[in-house]
Amino acid sequence: MDNLRLRDIFRLEALDTRLEPRPTAIKGPLSPPLWRTREFYIYGVIFLVTVPQMFMGSIRASGASSANYALFSDRLSDGFFGLKMDNTDPQYATFRGNLLALTGGMIAHTTLRRVFTRLGLTRQAVFNNLFALVFLFVLHGLSVFKIFLIVGINYAIAKHEWRSQYKWMPGLVGVTWIFNVTMLIANELAQGYRFGWISPTLAGLDQGIWGGMLRRWDVNFNFTMLRLVSFNLDYNESRQLQTEPASKSTPEEIKDKPNYESESESDRIKPLPVREYSLANLFSYSLYTPLYLAGPIITFNDFMRQSQRTRPLLSITPRRLTIYALRFLICLFTMEALIHCMYVNAVTTVRAWEGTSPFEISMVGYFSLNFIWLKLLLPWRFFRLWSLLDGIDPPENMIRCMSDNYSVMSFWRAWHRSFNKWVARYLYIPLGGNRNNRPIVNSLVVFMFVALWHDIQLRLLIWGWLIVLFILPQVIADKLFPASKWSKTPEDRQRYRHLCAAGAVVNIWLMMIANLVGFCVGLDGILDMLWRMVGTTEGVMFVVTASVALWVGVQVMFEWRQGERRRGIDLRC
Repeated sequence: MDNLRLRDIFRLEALDTRLEPRPTAIKGPLSPPLWRTREFYIYGVIFLVTVPQMFMGSIRASGASSANYALFSDRLSDGFFGLKMDNTDPQYATFRGNLLALTGGMIAHTTLRRVFTRLGLTRQAVFNNLFALVFLFVLHGLSVFKIFLIVGINYAIAKHEWRSQYKWMPGLVGVTWIFNVTMLIANELAQGYRFGWISPTLAGLDQGIWGGMLRRWDVNFNFTMLRLVSFNLDYNESRQLQTEPASKSTPEEIKDKPNYESESESDRIKPLPVREYSLANLFSYSLYTPLYLAGPIITFNDFMRQSQRTRPLLSITPRRLTIYALRFLICLFTMEALIHCMYVNAVTTVRAWEGTSPFEISMVGYFSLNFIWLKLLLPWRFFRLWSLLDGIDPPENMIRCMSDNYSVMSFWRAWHRSFNKWVARYLYIPLGGNRNNRPIVNSLVVFMFVALWHDIQLRLLIWGWLIVLFILPQVIADKLFPASKWSKTPEDRQRYRHLCAAGAVVNIWLMMIANLVGFCVGLDGILDMLWRMVGTTEGVMFVVTASVALWVGVQVMFEWRQGERRRGIDLRC
């Protein structure tokens, strides 16, 4: 393996070969680099002054020196080097507390896979299903049979001939959506159908070894639901292709000879022969151990093609795996530093911000969002690394830092990216996408589903509504100020860059508000924070100053993306 350089580790394309340069995809003129201009030297000075102040402001408001420390100190745990740490988030605490056990599971799974292959047992579905049975029993105990039942019903729905003389009756696609969304709601309301809820005499099956390590299997079932929909809709597409008239002949690949060796994701998501949509393959895919708990999400067609390859993907090499593992460790250490130095999650939980300045309270909110980004990134990258070691390459979920976003619409292409691709393929595009003159309505449907998928909570529904509402200013601005009218001269393009930066500042404020509502402090909490930030002259001055700093940050984001375009990368986010 070649010597690794620091810049190789942090290149965007090191995360995922899907992000590698494709010069033919770049359209439009490329501007010369601006990094060594007087303008960007000034921005550099502002960065050197501002960024350390941001860290210090959060530490003052949420660290051990905070005037409100007594209000949240009882929620802190003992950490490393004699420091306290903020391990109050249950989602991250669960992952952190089980990381060694999960690593052991990853080693065992990868080792057994190689033994299985060396013995000449090449049926991937057999190994996947056997390991998943043991893994799920350890996790969920006898509740594993509840999961099997739901998967089996979904398979029966796929294989049933949904024909009716009534046009209003839903077909396979409609029944699949109705069933799976209903199961999401029912699982949540019934809290996983505890055996004791079914009958008091069965209550013992909810405890001990029979209950498993994670008794609330329904919490993680949301990811399985996405795979069940993918299986049924991919199967429906394959079946429709094979039943088309002869004038629309199905490609030979789909009929009988699927290409399992393609390196292209666009080839791998194409329909497979109907025989591949079997019950064994559905269980192998929907309960695939490395991706079962948290994803990333991969389509059924892509998963099957990768599973049945005769040689490893070119995207999975020792060098790339090493870089990916290093980036995971760097993010893990970053998170440990964050929870040992800033107790923002504990502060937002008890709202211990009395007496803090508008700047300090805004930094608590800002670093809370960074904490949320890291707590999601870490399990996603861990499980993707596990999958890569097993020879399956799902999409990378996080391709931008939370702080490196300025567009409401582009943000979702970089945050939980595999889910975004799933939503686009199975929901947004079938609804019509942007082509039927109702993108806002389609976006509302999408974000209502996304909110429901995350959890049945009012604050998440409000989050979904806010996201759609906050998309409107960007849509209107794009119509009023089209880029085509501002690209005639270098001076026009420079003015347009500054105009876009001003709009991006508004976007950033709106995105932070929406995500704090949905995933942190709720609606009443954000109203309290906003009042404390803008309810005084000092607060208004801070908002103006912060907006200038954000404007500078956006300029750097723009230029960073221009640098990617010069290398042939255009991710539209």
